[in-house]
Amino acid sequence: MLTNEQAQEIFTASGALMEGHFKLTSGRHSNRYMQCAQVLQFPEYTEQLAAHIAEKFAGEHIELVIGPAMGGIIVAYEVARQLKVPGIFCERENGKMALRRGFKIYPEQKVLVVEDVVTTGGSVVEAMDIVKEAGGLVAGVAVLVDRSGGKVDFGVRTEAVLSMEIESWEADQCPLCQAGMGEAQKPGSRS
Repeated sequence: MLTNEQAQEIFTASGALMEGHFKLTSGRHSNRYMQCAQVLQFPEYTEQLAAHIAEKFAGEHIELVIGPAMGGIIVAYEVARQLKVPGIFCERENGKMALRRGFKIYPEQKVLVVEDVVTTGGSVVEAMDIVKEAGGLVAGVAVLVDRSGGKVDFGVRTEAVLSMEIESWEADQCPLCQAGMGEAQKPGSRS
């Protein structure tokens, strides 16, 4: 298993954890930004990070892994591969998370919900709701990065490969702006 420090080294080496002056999707500013797509482009890193999750849930008799699109797709696939179970994803349809593409969750099926990054946990909760609506059992939640520093509670066992609190400020209170550190960059997927 990876220590928090080893995981942080992987995210930094891959360019996923960036330092600078950033504008978050929420409009807030931060001195750090996590772009998990950067780490997931490297199969060796993805395999290591997913192995950490798979080891944590190895004795739980997981029968299916699901991740919300986009960030959870690769994570769900690799964790499922290592647990030797099917891996699926849910995606937005008319603004609501849904199962599509013929994917199914069966009653009483033990499902692990995975995601790349959790800040507020909204997408994870939506994926959990899909599992419950189908009659499946949410066996746990696993994330590559918990940006809340452990503050998000899903009501089930939750494991994070890397847990860190990324500080942020309202734009008008940003110490980086006040120090003249240039315009905040917006590197996210919703720019």
